[in-house]
Formats: sequence, C-alpha cells, structure tokens
Amino acid sequence: MRFAPLFAAFAFAGVLAPAHGLVHSPWDNRPVTLSNVATNCPTQPDLPADLITDGFYRKDDPTHSIVDPVLMKAYTESSGPVKNATHVIVDMADRFRTTGSREAAQCTLKLLAQMARNNTMAGHMSSQQAYYVQGWLAGAMAVAYLKVRNSGFDTPQQAQAIATWLGKLGDSTRAYYEAQEKKRPEQNNHLYWAGTEIAGIAAVANRPDLLDWALATYKNGDDQIQPDGVLPLEMARGQRALHYHLYALTPLVFLAEFGEANGKDLYAANDHALARLVALCVHGLSDPSLFEERTKVKQEVPKNASGDDAWWTKPYAARFPSPAISAITEHADTLSSFYLGGLPPE
Repeated sequence: MRFAPLFAAFAFAGVLAPAHGLVHSPWDNRPVTLSNVATNCPTQPDLPADLITDGFYRKDDPTHSIVDPVLMKAYTESSGPVKNATHVIVDMADRFRTTGSREAAQCTLKLLAQMARNNTMAGHMSSQQAYYVQGWLAGAMAVAYLKVRNSGFDTPQQAQAIATWLGKLGDSTRAYYEAQEKKRPEQNNHLYWAGTEIAGIAAVANRPDLLDWALATYKNGDDQIQPDGVLPLEMARGQRALHYHLYALTPLVFLAEFGEANGKDLYAANDHALARLVALCVHGLSDPSLFEERTKVKQEVPKNASGDDAWWTKPYAARFPSPAISAITEHADTLSSFYLGGLPPE
C-alpha cells in the first residue's frame, strides 16, 4: 500500500517516543488555572455502537456540491443524536479551557466515559457517509479529551477505557481509508480530516503508529499542492471550490501543529507548499477570480470566514505573523471548528 512508504518518510528517529512516553498534542504544556465556575452537566442518552446514516448531496451532481433537501433531512435525523451528544462534550471541554471550571472538566470526562461504556460508533457503519461521521466525531471527542486530560480529574481506569474505545474508532477509520486508497491513491479533504481524527486519538491512546498514519495523510495533501497553491481535487468542486480549499487547509494546519508538537516541521515540507495554499485561500477570500476562471462558475464566498474556514488562522499566524491572516481571525464570528474539537490551541 502507498501509505507504507509514507510511514518510512515520516519516521521520527526517536521523536515519537519522548522521555515520558507520550505522543504529544498542541494542548499539552498549556496549563489551565482551575476555578469554581458553575457548570450544568446535562444527562445524555446512551447511544448505540452502530451508525446508520447516508450522504446528502444530489446523486446526479458530479461535483458533490449541490445539497438534496430530502437527503439532508434524513441525514440530519439519523446522525443528529450522536452529533448533538458530541457537541455537548466539545462545548464542555472548551468551557474548561476558557474558564478553568472544575465541573466542566468533570462533565467532559463523565460523558466521554459514558460513550466508551456504550461502545458508541464502534460497531457497523452503514455507508461511506457513516464512516465520515464516525471519523469527524471521534476526532472531535479525542481533542475534547486532550483539552481536559491534564485537569487531574480522570481516574486511570477512566483514561484507559476512553483510550481503548477511541483507539477502536481510529483503527476503523484507518482501515476504511486504506481500502479507499487502493482504489484512488490521491484523496481529497476527507483524508486530511481523517488524519486529524487519527492524530488526536494517537495522543489520547499513546499510539505512535496512529500518529505516523496521520502525518502520512498530511503528506498526501501537501504533495498535491500546485505551484500556484491549487489543490486539483478541491478545484473540481464547482461553485464551492474556494470553500473546499479552505476546508482542506484547516485540517492540514491542524496536522502541521501536531507535527510541531512531536518535533516534526511539516510546514517546511515540499518547499513550504502549505504556505502556497494559505496565500491562495487568503487572496481568494477577497478576490475569487482565479477560482471562477478555473471552475467557470461564480464562487460561494463568505462575508467573513468563520469556524471551519478560520480555525487555522490562529495557530498559523502565531508562527507566521500576517496582518491579512490576523484580520480573518478578528472578523470571524467564531474560531471554533466542531470536528476539530472546538477552539484552536490558546
């Protein structure tokens, strides 16, 4: 398989096994001052191991950019319960990071432990979309755990149960994408988002093998960045080509930050290819003409980039200061990206 040589290319020569034995995350070594801020921890339903859901784009649309309202309704109803439960966990983790609330950290751990007990999403995945949802939500919950794991409130038994359960979800995602890779070696943003999930789980479960796999997904995307910053597979997305370039950029920056946390400079890879993608996206937000020339259709351009389109700006600008990027940060309604576990590192 093509991922095997990529593992070798990202061998860490000992960096993956630091002295205290942990795979690092960008939230490590960022202590939070505990507080008594009150937090209501909602009761959550027990959710099943199997996930039965399907996609929501029109079946006759080759660009996969036009939503079918009927399919979207079915998707929302079928994936809603587990998505809603994950939203609560992500919100609790960010409440802890922003307020230091002891109760918020305890709530995050309690709800994650409940998911682990129920083996939620670790069973049958009914479709390609189900695998996507499994990966997105597992990644979000892994980051939520990383945000609270140094709070001092989890027990060894609880930590082991959560790590084992998330490890199962990570192995499921890896197996799915390795099967897809046999059909098409170059994959689009879905692969990089899977990489974010696997990176988070690698840090939760202390699995260097998963971190290697996650960073290999970064290389898959980074190698596709053209001299002008274009990602060809995302440019094929019609009216949403700009959106999908931003949607690909966010997980790539997330993965680069995991590389930095573990002693690997992915930002410099492929002659600083990621910087070319950044420049293209930043320019495209104010002038989408290149995207419109390539796709032959008018682009969907957000008034202000936010959430998934803006999460990357804070960690990237912290390393590579830029007034244009800082302006995106300042005008964003939020920097929180649900599938990346909420807010970026402080």
